[in-house]
Amino acid sequence: MSLMLMASCRPSQNISQAETLAQQARYLLLDNRIIHHLDNAELVVGQVQKHPANPLFVEDKNWEVRFDNLYGNIVYDEDNQEYRCWYSPFIVDHSAKGMSKADRDKAYHPPKDREMGICYATSKDGILWEKPELGLVEFEGNKQNNLVWRGPHGAGVFEDEQEQDPAKRFKTIFQGMSVSSSADGIHWAEAEDCEGVDVAGDTHNNAFWSPTLGKYVGITRTWGKTDQGRVRQVARIESEDFKTWTKAEVILQGKGPNDQIYAMPVFFYGNVYLGLVALYHKDSDRVWTELAWSADTKAWNRISPGTPLIPASEEELAYDYGCVYACATPVFLEDEIRLYYGGSDWLHFGWRNGSLCLATLRPDGFAGYEPKTSNAPASITTKLLPYSGKEIQLTADVETGGSIKLSVLNENGQEIASADPVSHSMTEGILTLNRSIQEQAIQLRFELTKARVYSFRLGW
Repeated sequence: MSLMLMASCRPSQNISQAETLAQQARYLLLDNRIIHHLDNAELVVGQVQKHPANPLFVEDKNWEVRFDNLYGNIVYDEDNQEYRCWYSPFIVDHSAKGMSKADRDKAYHPPKDREMGICYATSKDGILWEKPELGLVEFEGNKQNNLVWRGPHGAGVFEDEQEQDPAKRFKTIFQGMSVSSSADGIHWAEAEDCEGVDVAGDTHNNAFWSPTLGKYVGITRTWGKTDQGRVRQVARIESEDFKTWTKAEVILQGKGPNDQIYAMPVFFYGNVYLGLVALYHKDSDRVWTELAWSADTKAWNRISPGTPLIPASEEELAYDYGCVYACATPVFLEDEIRLYYGGSDWLHFGWRNGSLCLATLRPDGFAGYEPKTSNAPASITTKLLPYSGKEIQLTADVETGGSIKLSVLNENGQEIASADPVSHSMTEGILTLNRSIQEQAIQLRFELTKARVYSFRLGW
């Protein structure tokens, strides 16, 4: 299941070591490490499109009583050209199926014997999903279901492409904190406690191999106290062997009760780590997804705080009115990024029905720079970057009447080349320079009007 490059026509999302090196040439402009100077430029979060087929699947099995936050994990199996999804419904709970809004105004209280499980679904196109009868786990007297495990809460599942032991190709981490591994993602080894970890983990736990750190990183949750009361905090753990972990360290906390970070699936892309922030607003009891980035998985930067990357619907009882929890992880296609998420039609602590949903984003469109004010162009100048003399490619959106001009600067900030203004949107569009460049390190200056720039590449 090797990773396909962004230029491929097939989907992919698990970043291999080879792709890690290849992506050094891709620069996301949201990464402030490459920014030297800004003038009238503002970094804004991207704009998603919710798929017209939403919801993709719903709580239609006896053991899918309440999806709650879904805690979905999506992997694209390139060998079989198949999407695979692990998700975690409450299999013992109270259901909101068929309830009117008036019914939902009554307080919801979970049962004492509440239980979560891990379910499995597959799809050939990522839109139409099947829930296969696996015959593995007994529920209400039979095994005709798609359960792979009863009990784990908030399980994060991922494919570990750097793992040399085939029996441990797939890994999971869940509340406890506990871990397990599997050869196929279906049959799992007995859970082991994470040695050295003492944290709540009562959320969508997320783990991955960090290509820049050379170790496993886990993203989970703990709780902290503020003057405004008890709040949720994002915590981080790390491990060399996926068994012995460091103590949890708080890495991100919101501003208060109406800005609590409930969960944050993390993935590596474009030489940065991106976090899909589930933002909980206490007063409205609703959740939506925002965006954050990090260079090292430890220090995080929120992008456009308060502005959703994946917004909740404003229509009451719509499939994602109450909550939007991003799945781990996105799937990258040639022409779009697929952000799967768990949606629910009513409030977080209320009676709600859940579903798997999909929002799409233009390539590299997580966030980009645009003019802060419309009466003047924006200017973005990068720091000095290594250059091999190959093509410069740009990914950007340009409105009617807008333009983007590229100037190439030397180490002294002097212009040594430029490209014809761009007047249309492009994805990895090649910019033709008016003269050849001999320098091995250059700066780029983008001047834009009625446009937004997301990324560029220096050779491939």
